[in-house]
Order: sequence, then C-alpha cells, then structure tokens
Amino acid sequence: MAGRRRLTSPTVEPLADRTKALADRLRANTLGALELYTLYLGERLGLYRALADGEPVTSSELAERTGAFERYVREWLEQHAASGLLDVDDPAAEPLARRYRMPPEHVPVLADPDHLLYDAYKGVDIVRAARPLPDLVDAFRSGGAPPPLSWEPEGRAEFNRAIFLNLLGTEWLPAIPDVDRRLRAEPPARGADIACGTGWSSIAMARAYPAITVHGLDLDEDVIAVARANAETVGLAGGVTFSVADASDPDLSGTFDLVTIFEALHDMSRPVEALRLARGMLADGGSAVLADELVEDVFTVPAPIAERLSYAWSVVSCLPSAMGDPETAATGTVMRPSVLRGYAAEAGFGEFEILPIETDFWRFYRLLG
Repeated sequence: MAGRRRLTSPTVEPLADRTKALADRLRANTLGALELYTLYLGERLGLYRALADGEPVTSSELAERTGAFERYVREWLEQHAASGLLDVDDPAAEPLARRYRMPPEHVPVLADPDHLLYDAYKGVDIVRAARPLPDLVDAFRSGGAPPPLSWEPEGRAEFNRAIFLNLLGTEWLPAIPDVDRRLRAEPPARGADIACGTGWSSIAMARAYPAITVHGLDLDEDVIAVARANAETVGLAGGVTFSVADASDPDLSGTFDLVTIFEALHDMSRPVEALRLARGMLADGGSAVLADELVEDVFTVPAPIAERLSYAWSVVSCLPSAMGDPETAATGTVMRPSVLRGYAAEAGFGEFEILPIETDFWRFYRLLG
C-alpha cells in the first residue's frame, strides 16, 4: 500500500548456547518458585493433610473439609493436577465435578512430616525467606540487618523433626562409639542442646537414650513453648527440659557429658563466644558435637548443588540474621571446615575432628577440650 512503511522483524542471530541455557534456567526457576508458593498454601491450609488418605474429592468437598473458599481451592487443585502433584480422575469432567486425589507415592513428600522425604515445608521456608527482601535491599546498602521476622511453627523445624527423629539417635550418635557408650552408661549422662529450636533434636536424644537427661536451650520464648509441647506430645516431658537461656548461665558450667549445636553455629553473630561457652559447659571427658552445612573445603566454581543452596540461603537469610551485631563474625551459611577449625581453636578446644557420618546436607564435627 502506497505511503505505508513495511515493517520487518530485525534479524535475530542464534543465541549463544550459554545465553540460552541461562534464560531456560531462570524460566525453570520461576516455575519452581511459584510451585513452592502453592506448596505453602497447601501446607498452611491443611490441604495436603486432607488429601493424604488418597480418596478422590471435588473442589467443593475439599473446601468444606478444610474451611477454605471453593473457587480458590479449585484453582489450586487444577494447578496441582496440571503440575503432576495430584491426580485427577477425569480431566474432561466439568470443573466442579472433577475429583482429585493424592497418589500414595506423594504422601511421604507432601503430607507425612515424620518421613525423611517430607518436603512440603520448603514452601514455608521460601515464603519466609521472601518476606524481608525489601528490607534486605536497604541492609545491603547500610551493612546492617533487616528487622527480625516473627517465628513460624512450620518450615525448617519440620525438616529437622523428620531427620532428628529418624537418624540422630539411631545412626548419627551411635557412629561416635565413645559418645554412644557414655550415653548408655551409668551414672546417667547429661546432654545440652544449644539453639534447640522446637526441640526435636533434644527429643530424639532422649528417646534414643532413655536414661539420660537432655537440657534444650534457646533464646526464643515462642520456640521453647513449642518445644515443651512437642515433648509432651511424644510422652517425654520428664526426660527432657527446655529453657529460654543461653550457654552463659553459670549453673550450666562443667555439668554436661555431651553438648550439641545442630545447624546453628553459622547463624550466630559470635560463634567463638558460643563455642567457648559450650566448652565451659562440658564435664571432664565430655564432647561437643556439631553439625553444619555440607560445603566444599574451598571456594569452588561451578559449585555443586548443595553449595549453591547454601550460598543462596546465606545471601537471603543466614548472613543477614547475624549482621545486626556490630561485632559479628558474619560467617554466613557457607562455613567451611577450616573456618570452624579456627573458631574452635580460638575458643580453646584442643581437638577438632570431622566425623565419618555421611549425609547429603550436613557435615559433623567433634570438639574436645
């Protein structure tokens, strides 16, 4: 047509393989993040627990069972079926007539918090990590820390529940022969669990070694209240105690055969001080046993997936949590064995041992005074 410019698409050269791979990766990561947000909804609303029996339900039935609004539940069910997280009996049925079910293979991952493969908590973790991001932008500029978040009962605590109850007293502590012997011997041993959180590590030790007494310590009152309730729920109210306290209490000095710190030291702003206090709590011949992230011995590029996860958590959560203290060590999640060895030596421990306990996520250490 006269007078009209012809519009042509610019020539697009084939993208470099590395460029396209990155674009594809970020698209996949976007899908993964959004699916984790839907896991958050399923966990918080009790949708997974309501589906765990494997019986088929309509969106109306699931909404009524969980006290949620049907239209939201219907969209969530459709998304879960489209993503392969749930099965649907007849995709061609009318939306309100479709019946959805959780396949039995997915129950351990989505609806059984005592199973080692339980992963629904990850939705809670990811949502929690996203909340302080606007404040974290300011913290990056100032060098400070974002405001602390209020405590939530699910998330990482649920991951720790499964691994502690299944592994701590059955595989991990028995793999340290002299510690295991002392925990089974007379007179009954005493254990202290620093930064015990919701108490599952303390509970697991008390269940595995019924003669011992375990004292869980944490600075968060809400967490300790949940830990006490958890102990009562499993019938261990007499075998384990919990206190809102830290290891500086003079009444705790020199009285424990075992002091543990599980996946917490890297979050502490003053890890050397924490280890020095832990050392002071040990009785003669006692041991400190620590578990922290399984990271490479040296900075490695490209890093394996476990280290990539640790670095990502460090950027958005673990490092910021320690930056509010002007004297912080600013360790971050990626605490390499050489760093911990230095902290232990500065705290006065004479022996540092990497224990032969193999996991996909933690490395175990033993410190002796």
